[in-house]
Amino acid sequence: MATSAPQPAHDHTIRDTETGGLSADEFKAAFRQHPSGIAVITADAGSGPVAMTASSVFSVSADPPVLVFSVSAMSSAAPTILTADTLVVNMLSADNLDLALLGAKSGVDRFADTTLWDRLDTGEPYFVNASVWIRGRVVDRMLIGDSTVVAVHALNSSVPNDVATAQPLVYHNRTWYRLGPESRITT
Repeated sequence: MATSAPQPAHDHTIRDTETGGLSADEFKAAFRQHPSGIAVITADAGSGPVAMTASSVFSVSADPPVLVFSVSAMSSAAPTILTADTLVVNMLSADNLDLALLGAKSGVDRFADTTLWDRLDTGEPYFVNASVWIRGRVVDRMLIGDSTVVAVHALNSSVPNDVATAQPLVYHNRTWYRLGPESRITT
């Protein structure tokens, strides 16, 4: 008696791509279903400040405190971010959507409005209204395809006392969302 493979519970496209892997479009479609927090990476390697919006930031280790993010080679901020020794990860709340849009927009001076940013005592640019920021030293870079994964050892941070009440900015399926108490699922 032959048995068949279990069928998925939902209508999905299933592909066996052992030889070539998913296409770029298929991979992007899959990750559109994976929500992520938003940060703006800022750096200055000596030729002026740059900023880049990132949805790829995540913690790797608490001891030592290390985070990673990826930088596309197509980003105008990539040359500076990839040569900077230190940088700032500005983590955004829903109230910071303007910063996320600014970091994602090409062809503009992201630092023209001097009321939005300042420099830390150590010289790195940061956005003063970011919900949380983490300053770190780059400890590794790994080129993968058309992107570089950057590992950062966290050195300093600014976390406000009321950070627990902030509503994180989340990106899902090409849309911005505010994560709030109404989103909570109790178990």
